[in-house]
Amino acid sequence: MGGNFKRGTPDEIAINEDLNTRKGVERLIVAGFEFAKAHGHKAVHMADKSNAMPYAHGLWHRTFFEVAKRYPGIEAKHVYVDALCLLMVQDPSQFRVVVTCNLFGDIVTDLGAAFQGGLGMAASANVHASDPSRVAMFEPVHGSAPPLAGKDVANPLASVLTVGMLLTHLGMPEEERRLEQIVARAIAEKKCTRDVGGELGTRAVGDWVVGELGHAF
Repeated sequence: MGGNFKRGTPDEIAINEDLNTRKGVERLIVAGFEFAKAHGHKAVHMADKSNAMPYAHGLWHRTFFEVAKRYPGIEAKHVYVDALCLLMVQDPSQFRVVVTCNLFGDIVTDLGAAFQGGLGMAASANVHASDPSRVAMFEPVHGSAPPLAGKDVANPLASVLTVGMLLTHLGMPEEERRLEQIVARAIAEKKCTRDVGGELGTRAVGDWVVGELGHAF
């Protein structure tokens, strides 16, 4: 969708459309409330830019508060995405569940990764919101990071935490907690890569984690 008119000239016009459907927006918002309900969170934030995009993001705003009526025990909080970035920097602890569109989510999750110690610490899960039994994909936020391939400098802890998310998805949340504890010790004891305060390489960190897993059983 969208395109360029008179591309490469002083008169160029570039257009991109933001397409949203009620069913898709509602599916994601419901997933956010269901996640909060399952994990005992008391609030769900929804970030949009409905003040600048009144049609596409006005749909998000209306749907969010309509869905919220189904969850009387969970507070529905709206925040514009630019304000969300400010508030995350000031006090990220106030946020537990944030629902937003793909574009804003992509930006905000990288900001969140910085609070964790960088992309080397950030895990992610791509799960079908309305049917968790369908195929899901789990990957570190940084992706394959080809510039770091073979250099033994990449932080493998995001991959470890991603495996933890996978294990919870498969019905083994206690195994995710175990991995989280190992990662926390890796940081505390500096058994980690330089980006988070250690001196080890990728392989050494991975070997240490595997060794800790052996002790855990």
